[in-house]
Amino acid sequence: MSKFFELAPLDKAGNPYEFSQLEGKVVIIVNVASKCGFTPQYTELEELYQKYKDEGLVILGFPCNQFAGQEPGSDSEIQSFCKLNYGVTFPIMKKVDVNGSNADPVFKYLKDQKVTLLGKIGFNGIKWNFEKFVITKDGKVDGRYSSLTKPLSLEARIQELLKA
Repeated sequence: MSKFFELAPLDKAGNPYEFSQLEGKVVIIVNVASKCGFTPQYTELEELYQKYKDEGLVILGFPCNQFAGQEPGSDSEIQSFCKLNYGVTFPIMKKVDVNGSNADPVFKYLKDQKVTLLGKIGFNGIKWNFEKFVITKDGKVDGRYSSLTKPLSLEARIQELLKA
């Protein structure tokens, strides 16, 4: 079994969200923020989720305030913002750090699995809000995508992974 399925980050209520329940699903993990130029990506993420959730797609948003303080709200404020402004129905987890010594184990794991070009010279950190990781049904990191990558541009790959 992949170590990915051993992870259990905290959900919005502060309870462990066991990744073992994700076995056999295609997962997109994204660090999110409410006051970012990329925040409108919530719309495309929700569109993907609605279109493919019944086929086994799970999207998990992890709020993070490490980039220019663009996620200053409390966990409950973040939940409300996502629901009211973007109609988000996929899980938004508890706010985390994605870089540094306090980085959530999920992001430590993901970064170790997909090293970027910069990572080869020493910086493998998340560069900004809305960096996306796509995980296969068997828990392998299939791809790592920058903030500039629009969620709908991942649709063809998501379809392939769901059929695999």
